[in-house]
Amino acid sequence: MFQIVWFKKDLRTVDHPALFEAAKRGPVLPLFIVEPDIWSGPDMSARQWDFARECLTELREDLARLGQPLIVRIGKAVSVLTELRRQTDFKALWSHQETGNGATYERDIKVAAWCAANGVTWNERRQDGVARRLKSRDGWARQWDQFMAQDILSAPNLAPITDIEPGSIPLASEIGLRADHCPGRQSGGRKQSLATFASFLTERGQPYRAAMASPLSAEIHCSRLSPYLTWGTLSMREVTRASIGKQRELKEMRDRSGWRGSMSSFHGRLHWRGHFMQKLEDEPAIEFENFHKAYDGLRPQEPDTARLTAWKNGETGLPFVDACMRALAQTGWMNFRMRAMLVATASYHLWLHWRATGEHLARVFTDYEPGIHWSQMQMQSGTTGINAIRIYNPVKQGYDQDPEGVYVRRWLPELDGVPDSFIHEPWKWGQAGEVLGKVYPFPIIDHLAAAKEARQKVWAVRKGTEFRNEAKRIVHKHGSRKSGIPMRGGDMPTGRKKTKEPEQLSLLDPS
Repeated sequence: MFQIVWFKKDLRTVDHPALFEAAKRGPVLPLFIVEPDIWSGPDMSARQWDFARECLTELREDLARLGQPLIVRIGKAVSVLTELRRQTDFKALWSHQETGNGATYERDIKVAAWCAANGVTWNERRQDGVARRLKSRDGWARQWDQFMAQDILSAPNLAPITDIEPGSIPLASEIGLRADHCPGRQSGGRKQSLATFASFLTERGQPYRAAMASPLSAEIHCSRLSPYLTWGTLSMREVTRASIGKQRELKEMRDRSGWRGSMSSFHGRLHWRGHFMQKLEDEPAIEFENFHKAYDGLRPQEPDTARLTAWKNGETGLPFVDACMRALAQTGWMNFRMRAMLVATASYHLWLHWRATGEHLARVFTDYEPGIHWSQMQMQSGTTGINAIRIYNPVKQGYDQDPEGVYVRRWLPELDGVPDSFIHEPWKWGQAGEVLGKVYPFPIIDHLAAAKEARQKVWAVRKGTEFRNEAKRIVHKHGSRKSGIPMRGGDMPTGRKKTKEPEQLSLLDPS
């Protein structure tokens, strides 16, 4: 009896619970379904498909070496499964449990109904520590640790299946995606993910804790594993166990070089990755609706088109913000602090709704992970009702993270002639008229006045017993129960009480 293993965002053969278990029960037909209707969504892009396509090409080779190559089909999942059922009369479908966007959630509901109606058993397996149908967050961190402590599963041998056409892996243009040139995008595939992880554990990761805040150093010293975890070329268990092993090794060596602190920080972010994904798993509506309903209507649902366009194109007149946006467009990646700053600037200074800006960022992030993305879009926009309001000063961030303007000049060559002392505030330069309004725009807002106005509006909502009661409900449902890994204003009832604030993963690199 055929076992269909449906690969989604788990594009590997090692430590793949669905593949491992299915192979013990009979011949396996590995399947990937290219779904144009999902890829046409507002949060998907050609750069993401190009990355996935590279992962799929290597996965097909890996599966072929095991005995049965990947088959690829294009269309709606139910239609593809119906045709395969006609060809093979399979009785079991295997996959990982996906915490995806609204489109994949609705797709899975339809697939579940199809399986029930056609006598097909759908076996879904955990792969990242997120728990399906979780009743309470109590004990969640312990369960996560237990899952990650399990043995790494080896890639199983597969019996070849004849008379099934493998199908081609289409180009982005063949599934209706418009061109999306991203010259600095990371390459996909398991080989590249293993090499990237190895270089982080042995070389790049030593200054991680200190280096991850600035885009200048983060590009090199962050793990850069986020797209590989998103598309599953590495499993969370592989990464977690390796990071624990590295910490033990450093402890035995009594390392004093900074490695131990960096690896501890990295391991903490692996926990937070699952923590944020669990929020979307528990409440899928947060992709579209405010966590706290008191914020409904606070920002215009229809964004100011001119402001949104300027922010997207890196033309706000705020040099550090614009440099980050242009870098993101060209590379598909940004370090955690700058992601948070970009969202805060859009949500507070420009007063744009997080859905509109979130869709754009989702498209340009190669590592777009819905569970993290939408939780963090709301967290950085102040709509959770349980997190401290953090309004980044985009000019101060430039001075702090790029004091000599190296990053700004790299991505905004039109400002090359501006002196270092004015690179983050060129409007204060005596010769600003030679640049502003000609090759680079004047600021489209007064960032200090805009921040003050936004702060007053957001805090005005946070009053009254009704607001606090709803905030307590949100904390009870989504709040972290794990001690020892505090986060910036994270998962606590509202108020201005300050807590220790280590760096958080903001929208994600793990980091």
